[in-house]
Amino acid sequence: MIVGHGGRESALGFRMAQHSELHAFMGHANPTLVRHARASGGSHALGNVCDPSAVAAFARERAIELAMVSADEPLAAGVVDALLAQGTPTVGPTRSGAEIEWNKAYARSLLGELAPDAMPELRVVRTPHEVDDAISFFGERPVAVKPSGLTGGKGVKVMGPHLADHVQAREYALSLLARRGGGDSVLIEEKVQGAEFTIQAISDGSTVVFPPCTYDYPFRFDGDRGPGTGGMGSLTMNGPTLPFMAMRHYEQACEIIDLVVERLARERRHFSGVMNSGFFATADGVKVIEFNARFGDPECMNIMSLFAGSWPDVMERICAGKLARGDVPLREEASLVLYLVSPDYALRTGPPYRFELDEQVMERAGCRVFFSSAVEVAERCFETVGTSRAVALAASAPTLARARERVVGCARAVPALEWRRDVGDEAYLEGLRGLLARQPA
Repeated sequence: MIVGHGGRESALGFRMAQHSELHAFMGHANPTLVRHARASGGSHALGNVCDPSAVAAFARERAIELAMVSADEPLAAGVVDALLAQGTPTVGPTRSGAEIEWNKAYARSLLGELAPDAMPELRVVRTPHEVDDAISFFGERPVAVKPSGLTGGKGVKVMGPHLADHVQAREYALSLLARRGGGDSVLIEEKVQGAEFTIQAISDGSTVVFPPCTYDYPFRFDGDRGPGTGGMGSLTMNGPTLPFMAMRHYEQACEIIDLVVERLARERRHFSGVMNSGFFATADGVKVIEFNARFGDPECMNIMSLFAGSWPDVMERICAGKLARGDVPLREEASLVLYLVSPDYALRTGPPYRFELDEQVMERAGCRVFFSSAVEVAERCFETVGTSRAVALAASAPTLARARERVVGCARAVPALEWRRDVGDEAYLEGLRGLLARQPA
């Protein structure tokens, strides 16, 4: 069973259906999951993915033998807790294990103990007076403002791309406190100068398997302009690192993830699945951006594009606490994922948007299609749902340029949707190399 309905769940469901009977519990009829569940002899149902009782009841009705929950809100809602309580083997952390994501103040406190050199300077604020003190503390240094709770990748604002100055940073922090009724905290951190990367570390709570680094494009338009989004695309290279970072960055990041997973186990917080960890590569090492207790979206699609085994077998090993580093075979290729979105995505809330897409033609061209916030309304005709991204295209190849060629060729066949032209572009990556090279050692 897969719980959820995004591009991440589409990629996981695709791999599950290759070696098992797939059942999907989702909020809308994701075409990818509907197709693979049906083809595997499984089923799907629509409901509230954050309702532990409803998800657990679906698992009982279908006699589910293995389940996976890899979306932030169901994890924070305790869906894994409900599945484990009734004896359904499940990949994913309990609510306590997922606190590393849904409570940024807790995550920063943990990091301060385990790897203080990797933590940006910060202040945790809960009152307007503390906001003023924090802004004053940072002086002229630029800052980032982060809600402590879940934001779906869209709540963090940084001076430069989002906030013009400290006045706007203060106003945004105050608006977050007011929105949350004073019951939650806000983090004000120094803005780190560096290039971002993530690692989708797979774990059974003890052993950790480290795939290649992923790079995400979190802004709406080319050149990292426009509002922040859930991610317009992502990539991996045919090796563990990215062009702008050194092997020492990767190794240091892996060491930090190991320390965090070990600490969660010592605190008796049930953690399994994926520790999706974000970092800055800087001239003097790595700085931690955040920890997420599940696969990233779109980064999950990169890893599933490279995966060369049976995902249900990996799930079984995770649930049994017997994961080994060789249990997650990945092809030594590059991968690229590109999200296609409606013209109003991340800009305003508009009516459902229709588009046409031929999955079979794209798959023959070497490109996987993973639907996200869309439903099928007629043969090869789809309509957007809600305010998120419509559909992702993913490919792997011996080189990034070849993977990009496949994905871009298919994206051009969907003129009704928009996409970033610089995802995987060599000039963009060269700019990231320059960003790191300009930093003082």
